[in-house]
Amino acid sequence: MANPTMSRAAREAFLADTHVGVLAVTETERGPCAVPVWYRYAPGDVVRMTVPRASRKIGLLRATGRATLCAQTETLPYKYVTVEGPIEIVEREVEADQREMAVRYLGPKLGERYLVATAADRTSEVLVLLRPERWWSVDFSLMQV
Repeated sequence: MANPTMSRAAREAFLADTHVGVLAVTETERGPCAVPVWYRYAPGDVVRMTVPRASRKIGLLRATGRATLCAQTETLPYKYVTVEGPIEIVEREVEADQREMAVRYLGPKLGERYLVATAADRTSEVLVLLRPERWWSVDFSLMQV
């Protein structure tokens, strides 16, 4: 029996929900570099992430021009969405993106404390845009028992 896949609307809604994603980037002569990330997504748009300009991830993203992001639930019924596609690195102010993500992932109070504590770091961040071209999804709640 094949795994039950999500409809387009369901997978986009799932990706738009709050999940810690795992960003994977090809690394020559090694396994892929896979790291947890906060991200933003709205159905039909690109996935937005902020990353330190000098990070290993950025070097690999610049070299490959592509990435994969996986978001999942860790409780029953298990679900996941994986997207893969080209990336664009945008050198611009990331305050709005980081504010939205900090508040969404940490809540208003802790999100604001996080933003104050990391204010100096934001000047070294860049925006990474991932344009989903390929999608994989599973929703085990769709299995008929």
